Amino acid sequence: MIDKKLRFRLITIASDEELFHVVERGMRDAASALNVEADLVGTPGFDIADLIGLVRSAIRDGVDGIGLNIFHPTALTGVIAEASAAGVPVVAFNIDAAKTGSGNISYIMQDFFAAGSVLGQRAAASIREGEHVIVAMHDDGVGALEERAAGIEAGLASRNVVVTRVVTGRAPAKGAGILDEALTRLGARAIIGTGQPDTEAAGLAAWARHTHDIYAAGFDLSPGIVELIAEGHLDCVVDQQPYTQGFYPIVQLTLNRRFGLIPSSLDAGAAIVDRGNVELVRHLSKQSIR
Repeated sequence: MIDKKLRFRLITIASDEELFHVVERGMRDAASALNVEADLVGTPGFDIADLIGLVRSAIRDGVDGIGLNIFHPTALTGVIAEASAAGVPVVAFNIDAAKTGSGNISYIMQDFFAAGSVLGQRAAASIREGEHVIVAMHDDGVGALEERAAGIEAGLASRNVVVTRVVTGRAPAKGAGILDEALTRLGARAIIGTGQPDTEAAGLAAWARHTHDIYAAGFDLSPGIVELIAEGHLDCVVDQQPYTQGFYPIVQLTLNRRFGLIPSSLDAGAAIVDRGNVELVRHLSKQSIR
């Protein structure tokens, strides 16, 4: 395998999210540095059958390795076994719901509960005792968001808050309207997002009520989120560093195919982005690095 031009494919859910443009930039930079070929494909939503179809297509295409967003703990085990039987190693990126229990050889992802706890502890400093807090989620039943939400609630535990989870959908402007209604209905003044679209929605809802002292924070980055932080409508976000989630799978798969090296799993971290470092992030965001 040392002299062969290797081909890899990253396969994800929710491929239209801004986050995966950054993943793709990391993937392409790694492929260029290592002299391999790589592409990223995905499904617009969370359809398991469609994702399985993309994995089988990659196997038929004869790729040398697959990076897979393993967002379900059991549903992808069978197709990962098919890839292994065909001699195609699979590493997870962004989510590994079973922590290599699905048959993949490694993962690069955020520790979702720990990252949620970091955000909850940060938010607790700005939230009053016993207050009502909205935890926003762009889709229902997504394990990564559920883990982040649980971590947020753990981080807020010292404030004895009342938490209500609200599903916003993946269109930030529409989600902002949903959150605005929830703020009124619940008498809440704090929103904490668990993912990119709902966090942007939280910031937009806070912007719309800028005279009403709404606290908003969340996860992930987009150009819109960067602006909302800079303008003070979002206190902060936790960045899961998606560039690394595209870069490291290509490194791991290349070393595995060239030299038989088994990769180690990696935590993508829980980096806080706020007004103190947002200008650096703004510069990198325009390059699809942050």
